[in-house]
Amino acid sequence: MKLTALKPFSAACLLALGLSACSGESTTANNAASGASATTTAGESTFDKIKSSGTVVLGHRDSSVPFSYIADQPGQPIGYAHDLQLKVVDALKKQLDMPNLKVRYNLVTSQNRIPLVSNGTVDLECGSTTNNLERQQQVAFSTNMFVVGTRLLTDKKSGIKDYPDLKGKTVVTTSGTTSERLLKEYNDKQKLGMNIISAKDHGEAFLMLQNGRAQAFMMDDVLLAGARAKATDPSKWEIVGKPMSFENYGCMMRKGDTTFKKLVDDTFTELYKSGGITPLYQKWFETPIPPKNVNLKFEMSDNLKALIANPHDSDQPKVATAQ
Repeated sequence: MKLTALKPFSAACLLALGLSACSGESTTANNAASGASATTTAGESTFDKIKSSGTVVLGHRDSSVPFSYIADQPGQPIGYAHDLQLKVVDALKKQLDMPNLKVRYNLVTSQNRIPLVSNGTVDLECGSTTNNLERQQQVAFSTNMFVVGTRLLTDKKSGIKDYPDLKGKTVVTTSGTTSERLLKEYNDKQKLGMNIISAKDHGEAFLMLQNGRAQAFMMDDVLLAGARAKATDPSKWEIVGKPMSFENYGCMMRKGDTTFKKLVDDTFTELYKSGGITPLYQKWFETPIPPKNVNLKFEMSDNLKALIANPHDSDQPKVATAQ
């Protein structure tokens, strides 16, 4: 079940009806099942909430391939970002001396992810969320985990090679994303007369492209590669255009909880310094992945290599090469 953007209290109340707990490392739960979910009370740290409930709540996406998505097993997220979340869970077990810590999964969307983190319903959200100054006013971000460029996915026969070619075309993007904002700003500034459609998620956006409702899909390059990998004929589609922006992905957590943030940051930084991030990257970007066992063949960028060498949690200024 997906929720549209709601006020934090309303979202928490609805999600309380849709979450179930899981026991042990191999048992998981999703918000499609019954159960209870608690928001963080005033003055309560994330550590306190986790210790009192015996559960950590992980926010995940359903179609952010290969970061956080549902493949073959309903309710069970997988992906690069999800594997990073599980590293944090391992660190929590040690830090809190809770070897039997339970994990509860909570499906989030681009529209409701920030409210659900800020009100404490979700303890840690890792998907494909851009770390920017506007969002930093509402939530805290971990040490960044990825760097992307915003580009276009289109049919090879469309004739679209860059953003100026979108004049008079119908373009789809995902609601609640930085790509949506950038595309609208670019359309207004350049007076291209685009018809912009905002889909509820990446899966719906790519479906609109495939069925001809849109001529191009604007999103982060790696997510476009993930969408293409799920197509019936991936060779039909190509990623084009100079990046309109370069953005950092980070995991979100409640603002002001420095102790929990330090644990997450230390977990990522140690993974980078130890070299453990390399096989994790190869697993999701350079080898076949579920559900169709397609290899994204997405080599590690120089920007990501620089981030791994010098980890940080800051936003990255937009590089507007297309404007």
